[in-house]
Amino acid sequence: MSTKPNILFLCTGNSCRSQMAEGWARHLKGGVFNAFSAGIETHGLNPNAVAVMKEAGVDISSHKSQLLSEFDDIEFDVVVTVCGHAHETCPYFPGNAKVVHVGFPDPPALAKELAEQGASEEEQLDCYRRVRDQIKEYIKTLPDSLSL
Repeated sequence: MSTKPNILFLCTGNSCRSQMAEGWARHLKGGVFNAFSAGIETHGLNPNAVAVMKEAGVDISSHKSQLLSEFDDIEFDVVVTVCGHAHETCPYFPGNAKVVHVGFPDPPALAKELAEQGASEEEQLDCYRRVRDQIKEYIKTLPDSLSL
């Protein structure tokens, strides 16, 4: 049995932000805590999230979009909601799970808006890169910023 804390990154569709957070957490803090990600719904793994994480040296291509209910057997110490919708609809977690909200912009929505304005694919990918880097900086603060 692991003595490392279990941290869940929760988003609406578990396709982008929560996947990036899990990837960074496993890459940077795998020896410190167990990282998981899930969604209120599943939207499939976002290929642009996979691509920009790969650029940064983190492979999340084997991740899959998972529902929160798939983790019923895991007791989480911390649940980090990474989008407003997940935070607003975050279910009750039995035990002592600490729920923390750290919202990040939605790269697919930002990219769609840019595409409608005629932006190139590269400019659209920059949205994903910015959020990827913001998530990385947040993950670096863990677990100290959580007061476990």
